Amino acid sequence: MTAPVQTLRLADAREAADLAAFLGRLIHYDRAAAVRLQAGGGALAVFGRPPSFEVLAIRTARLAEPVELDTTVSAGELLESVEGSALAVPPAVTGPPWAGVLPPRGGWRELPGLPAVDRMRSAVAAAVAEFRARDEALPVERRTRAERDRIGREIWSRTLDDTGLPLRAVHAAQSLGFLRPTPESVPDAALLAAGGWLRLRTPFGSIAVRRAGLGALNVTPA
Repeated sequence: MTAPVQTLRLADAREAADLAAFLGRLIHYDRAAAVRLQAGGGALAVFGRPPSFEVLAIRTARLAEPVELDTTVSAGELLESVEGSALAVPPAVTGPPWAGVLPPRGGWRELPGLPAVDRMRSAVAAAVAEFRARDEALPVERRTRAERDRIGREIWSRTLDDTGLPLRAVHAAQSLGFLRPTPESVPDAALLAAGGWLRLRTPFGSIAVRRAGLGALNVTPA
């Protein structure tokens, strides 16, 4: 039997700490952030969408006991509920539009050509440096939010080498702490595809993005 969904008990305190760090980063970008929780069997998946990146961020955690759960809650309230290896599920909130359309659970296949993590971090650093240089070169009369947004869209819509993965997805992965160095015994990052989605998977979390951009495809709500 599955346990009543009031308190989720994670496999250990480290799982809870990693999840809390993820929630904290989401709140850094949006203090009113919501997350969708899906639990099945012994695993919990937490989905969030940091503003401006136009991607979905996914953090998974192992559960100490089997639970079935699907709800959208306040990221801040969920973070405040973390205590030791347990967290209380806050009351459900009206989910933002993105929470109704999630990547598929299965059918993912690995794609070749993803650079190593250090190469991805370098690509993000180069893009950030380019943005700053172009921003500083703008005449005073053109130094507007609209012009800066235009430059940002141009840079972050570029793809990482020939992978088809937009640089904004790699930027999001680094900003959320997903591109940390890993021991040799831990699998490296991988690029996966399923339907109209691409997914950058790392040992610390995943970033999912639709190939034509969020909102550009008609999909069945999850």
